[in-house]
Amino acid sequence: MTERTAPQSEHRTVLLRGGEVHSPADPFATAMVVEKGHVAWVGSEGAADAFASGVDEVVDLEGALVTPAFTDAHVHTTATGLALTGLDLSGAASLAEAAALVRAYADGRPADRILIGHGWDAARWPEARAPRRDELDELTGGRPLYLTRIDVHSAVVTTALLDLVPGIRSLAGFRDGEPLTGDAHHAVRAAAYAALTPQQRTEAQRAALRQAASLGIGTLHECGGPDISSEDDFTGLLRLARDEPGPRVVGYWADRDVERARALGALGAAGDLFADGSLGSHTACLHEPYADAGHNGTAHLDAAAVASHVVACTEAGLQAGFHAIGDAALTAVVDGVRAAADKLGLAPVRAARHRVEHAEMLTPETIAAFAEFGLTASVQPAFDAAWGGERGMYAQRLGAERARTLNPYAALLRAGVPLAFGSDSPVTPLDPWGTVRAAAFHRTPEHRISARAAFTAHTRGGWRAVGRDDAGVLVPGAPADYAVWRTGELVVQAPDDRVARWSTDPRSGTPGLPDLTPGNDLPVCLRTVVSGHTVFGGPNG
Repeated sequence: MTERTAPQSEHRTVLLRGGEVHSPADPFATAMVVEKGHVAWVGSEGAADAFASGVDEVVDLEGALVTPAFTDAHVHTTATGLALTGLDLSGAASLAEAAALVRAYADGRPADRILIGHGWDAARWPEARAPRRDELDELTGGRPLYLTRIDVHSAVVTTALLDLVPGIRSLAGFRDGEPLTGDAHHAVRAAAYAALTPQQRTEAQRAALRQAASLGIGTLHECGGPDISSEDDFTGLLRLARDEPGPRVVGYWADRDVERARALGALGAAGDLFADGSLGSHTACLHEPYADAGHNGTAHLDAAAVASHVVACTEAGLQAGFHAIGDAALTAVVDGVRAAADKLGLAPVRAARHRVEHAEMLTPETIAAFAEFGLTASVQPAFDAAWGGERGMYAQRLGAERARTLNPYAALLRAGVPLAFGSDSPVTPLDPWGTVRAAAFHRTPEHRISARAAFTAHTRGGWRAVGRDDAGVLVPGAPADYAVWRTGELVVQAPDDRVARWSTDPRSGTPGLPDLTPGNDLPVCLRTVVSGHTVFGGPNG
């Protein structure tokens, strides 16, 4: 990709030409003009000559693909940055390997800094257990350590960190010798994050935003809240994203105090407002007990609490939203939304575009309710790639029959439920093309969707989830959020695994996408642009 650039000006006009532009306005477009932060024109190479002399920058794409920038609809930015720059155990294949990584990390960090790590998963270790506190005390030399499970719904800690939380042993979720869950986990997380210096927090946020930009992500939905991070963390991130070049950040604050969410600059009192926990930590709330545990998980909100929150948010003009994974939690959410619609009327509830995060154990009845009430399903296809299948964690927790019902993306689309794709990073990594692939090649074939539908959910779907229908697509007038990719041949991929060459029939009207068949290389990002400004890979546009 080569460029010819004129002197900088306040509103620069850029012509991109000589590539493939993914645009429904012209499925055969090879050029695009960006002006004043918006797409001004898309069309053919020959027609681009008319613009060449009147622009500030000409980008020769050299055959590269231009697409809308991705939106990651569920991210924990600071935690992502801490995993990127700190102790990441997601690649550890055993307890012994994880222990070695903990020791090396502790030995290499300043003695006055708290140790924070992420990513252990005892379900796939031969030892089949989490690190014990006495082991962590020895590995860290008695320093405070906070170490989250891969799903971030439980954690193991050292004694030194427990000592920073008075009364921790009386909180729900504290069982001596076991990973902390529930209130106990939230308390140690708050203590660990409070021990971070402002510099550490900002460094982590910058690292996460840089990583996102390098992957063609133009927008992040930050899911913060009093049980997840802190107000300073949340407002500091929004300020950083506003003041420095990088992906835009849309903030959600998971608090039933609606006015507090508004005061913090959140678009909604939503995101990880917990109706339940996670399957991996046995805290998702189920109608029937876990296959490998004698209980049904944990409910944090009932239908009445959901209804109260949806009413308050709808009347305040904010989005409501809930974290709900288990089938019992999802039933509570839709029953609560139904009660809110009975009180306020269906139209205002639908217009508010309330959302549900994760939404994994859906039934035909809850899917129908999502469609009826206009609920956005903010989902993470990488969860299925990581934990689905006959031998995956889902099958261990639920049994194979129930596990096969999880993450039914095709059924959601057939019902008309809006989808927005995200990563829940650091639970699964920022990886947009991998996310599209995971949805197109779901481990349960009947849940697969086309790559085109998955791509739409990860671009336009994220914008629709925040109430914008005019973005996430490269058409004249849309925001100039785009990414440039080095990739192979473009194809059309259907949900039944058939991959065909991109049709040259103009009647098809279908722009192509990279061939995401497992085993093929994923596209490499060359440049990311947000509102006409380059945030990765090239001069400021």
